[in-house]
Amino acid sequence: MIERITDVPANVIAFRASGKVTGPEYHQFVDPVREALSRGETINYLFVTEPDFSGMDMSALWQDVQTAGSIGFRHRGDWGRFAVVTDKDWIRHAISVFGWIFAGELKVFEPGELDQAKTWVAASA
Repeated sequence: MIERITDVPANVIAFRASGKVTGPEYHQFVDPVREALSRGETINYLFVTEPDFSGMDMSALWQDVQTAGSIGFRHRGDWGRFAVVTDKDWIRHAISVFGWIFAGELKVFEPGELDQAKTWVAASA
């Protein structure tokens, strides 16, 4: 399940994920990014996982791969900061392996550091 986090600064797009993200839910992650890009905004993104978050189903994963090309690589210069708040070791490992691909700044926070993550992601890079 995807839930938009609204108590963040205006320059931050933020979501909380729990359970398994499905293909139909995946658009909730991406549509606000597309809208911000169409307005010429820099993307600062906050992603928070709940303890029961278990990843994405195959449909959502396939959409994520496609989005990486259409938004991630095509708009590399439009990404500012990306904060991830998680207790999932598999997410931390994936970020340590593939994080260098991200064009902006990427930082992982512990679940108890949500306020620090909000402050960091909203600050100018």
